[in-house]
Amino acid sequence: MLPRFIKNQSLKHFNTFGVEVSANIFLEFEHENHLNPVFDQKEIMGSEILVLGGGSNVLFTKDFEGVVLVNRIGGIDMRLAGDDCFVTAGGGVVWNDLVTFCVERDIAGIENLTLIPGTVGASPVQNIGAYGTELMDVFDSCRAFDRQTREMRTFNKEDCRFSYRDSFFKNEGRDRYIITSVTLKLSTRPALNLSYGSIQEELEHRGIRKPSIRDVSNVVAAIRVNKLPDPSTIGNSGSFFKNPIISKKQFDELQSCFSDIVYYPIQSGDIKLAAGWLIESCGWKGKRVGNTGTWKNQALVLVNYGNASGGEIYSLSEQIIGSVYEKFGVRLEREVNVF
Repeated sequence: MLPRFIKNQSLKHFNTFGVEVSANIFLEFEHENHLNPVFDQKEIMGSEILVLGGGSNVLFTKDFEGVVLVNRIGGIDMRLAGDDCFVTAGGGVVWNDLVTFCVERDIAGIENLTLIPGTVGASPVQNIGAYGTELMDVFDSCRAFDRQTREMRTFNKEDCRFSYRDSFFKNEGRDRYIITSVTLKLSTRPALNLSYGSIQEELEHRGIRKPSIRDVSNVVAAIRVNKLPDPSTIGNSGSFFKNPIISKKQFDELQSCFSDIVYYPIQSGDIKLAAGWLIESCGWKGKRVGNTGTWKNQALVLVNYGNASGGEIYSLSEQIIGSVYEKFGVRLEREVNVF
């Protein structure tokens, strides 16, 4: 049975900022086989289409006049091949449910990505990452529906053109593909990534010298809960801005003026700056502006204190971008998608 369209659907509970906007037409689908017939419907023809998962990486500044499709494709399967474990999850699976599935079975590779909000289908689009691990590190392939040809296509890692918080799906493939499932190449032989200092510090604090996959997941969860607000109580989208990447030359000039600047060298030779440190250094951490503001424990997170409009949140982000650029000459880029 095909899903049905709903008109003038509130999106308040379909975006983690909790912004009250509506979609002209709304539909939830539970199987990739639904997509072809859905796109045959007259309601779809000529309309702008937005595919949502958990709504954790969007900011609505107005009602969406087109069609919102919500991916509800479920299911998690696994296949062993020696020490490798190929885990496939439906695009509508909550990302942290997939992490829990793997941790409980001692399957290593995504424990550092514990508690990242959103769904599996959105993970390749954003090349999600945290605490020294990115999706691209464990990505094998994904299946996606091509809106133009109405056919399913499989993308391998090279096809996706992953880079920091970026992919083919955010650029040339934007608004063309709907990711229906993702397959990760994980391992039954853990090679834990403990490179981030905060993970090491928390493990030492707990007296854990030989951590397991579960230990790392628990520690990451504790760090995130301490730093980030729960979207169910305070609207937010997690990290609102990307950590900017600058040249070594520009970094040397900055460091000569700001000796305590927080940074991470990357393989290209460029330098990744901590956006949260830049924002906090401009006096924004914990600052409230009307119904919105920055989180008290992490300046990188913008929050909705209850009645903020998307426009208010966007305006705050503009002010932050301006003040960081004025002080450091570095222009922040939003990680969220603005509509």
